[in-house]
Parts: sequence; structure tokens; C-alpha cells
Amino acid sequence: MSTDADAAILSQRFTPEEQAFFESNGYIIVRGLAGPDVVTALSQATVDGLLRQTPPVEYEADLQYPGAPASRAVAGGDTIRRLKEAHGRHPLFTGWVAQPRVSGKLRQLLGGPVVMPLAHHNCIMTKQPVFSSETHWHQDIRYWSYQRPELISLWLALGHETQQNGCLELVPGSHRETFAPERFDKALFFREDLPENAARLSQKIQAELSPGDALFFHCRTLHAAGSNQTRQTKYSVVYTFRAADNLPRPGSRSAAMPELLLPE
Repeated sequence: MSTDADAAILSQRFTPEEQAFFESNGYIIVRGLAGPDVVTALSQATVDGLLRQTPPVEYEADLQYPGAPASRAVAGGDTIRRLKEAHGRHPLFTGWVAQPRVSGKLRQLLGGPVVMPLAHHNCIMTKQPVFSSETHWHQDIRYWSYQRPELISLWLALGHETQQNGCLELVPGSHRETFAPERFDKALFFREDLPENAARLSQKIQAELSPGDALFFHCRTLHAAGSNQTRQTKYSVVYTFRAADNLPRPGSRSAAMPELLLPE
């Protein structure tokens, strides 16, 4: 006979079928992982930071991705792409991932104690109308330096995410493939002009989400996102996690900031 304690433990883990899905596809969506109160609090902190332009921030014009303003001096040049260092913006940004129903799933996927690097992601993506850019196909691991390319990114939707407002697209199973260097451009984006790449990208899926839904995906899973074609800003919180024994390489950008050990 099951008990409330048993149910609580089960809620902290993926089912065997869910774990197998992640291992095969390199991603999994958990519906309603963050409750309405959490979503509301994080949304309020996000909007406040956006209105105040609370630093540190990254502007669309800084990266020059397709569709971004040419510079900060032109129309839309002050459009914020993301609010950086979410950890320091509100206690819930970190408190939510420390909850057993989140950290337990991460521990299961990573195979042991979980560390959250603050050098990568740790931000709120603020995809705004009109001046938002496209992000081409890439793997998160491209600029990261760890002993093993085995990290997990966690994307939390604070609103509805659809193809129209630039939801993430992913290529299932791409985390298990080894791509030759020439299949990427100089910025390490996956080249869409190559027939073999185009064939692989034709198998993409759209990760459409509702408020509170969470997307877990492997750092080697190819993913991209379009621009926001709606009139409403899309807010998403993004984190990165590693296993405690998968250390950043000394002297690299990955080792440049503190890290947090999530509770067992």
C-alpha cells in the first residue's frame, strides 16, 4: 500500500520510462514542475529587473545574432536579451532548483551529487517583440570546458512558449552523435547549408511549453530558437548543472565563477 511518503519520493524522480526517453532523445519536458506561486514570483522579479535594467544584462545588439539591432545607438538598441546572474536577483531563482522535486531529477540524470555553475546560463531570457533575434543551431557545450561533456541545461517557462514567440527547437538524439568539426562554422553554429546537416535538422521538434513547464536537455543536444513574432515578451529562466565529479578545467571561463552544491 503506497503512502504519502512514497508519493513524495516518486515525485522527486523520473520514471524508468522517462529516464530512458531522456537518455535516448537528449531532452525531456516536465509539465507543471514549477507551481503558479513560483511562476508569479519569478515573473515579478524578472519584469522588475527588466524595467530597471538591473545589471548585469546582455543586449540584443551585443551579440549581433540575425534580427538584432545593428548597435545600441539605433532603434531597439537598448533591447535586453537576457538578465544575467539570476542567482542574485531573487532567492527563489536558486531556491526552486534546490527543491527535491527538481534537484532529485537532476541527481538521477547526472548520477550523483549536483553542482550548479554560476558561469554558464544562470540567467533569465527576455525574448522581446520586434527586436528579438534568432539563435542558430548549436550545442551548449561549445564554449564550456569540463572534464566530460556531460552537463544538463534546465529551461523553465514563465509564460507560454510557442513557435510564434520563439520557443526552443531540438534535434532528438543529437547528443549521442559525434559531428566532424567542419559541420560547424567558425562560431560553432551547426551549418544549415550542408546537405547532411539539413537532413538531420529536418528531424527537429518544437518544445512548446506552458507557464511552469520545465525542459531538461543534454549539453550536446542541438537546439535553436526563432525570433518573437508576437506582441508579448517571452520570459524563460535557464540553468546549467554538472555532476560533482565533472570538474571545470582550471583557467577556463567555466572555472571563473563560484558554484553551488545542491542539497542531497
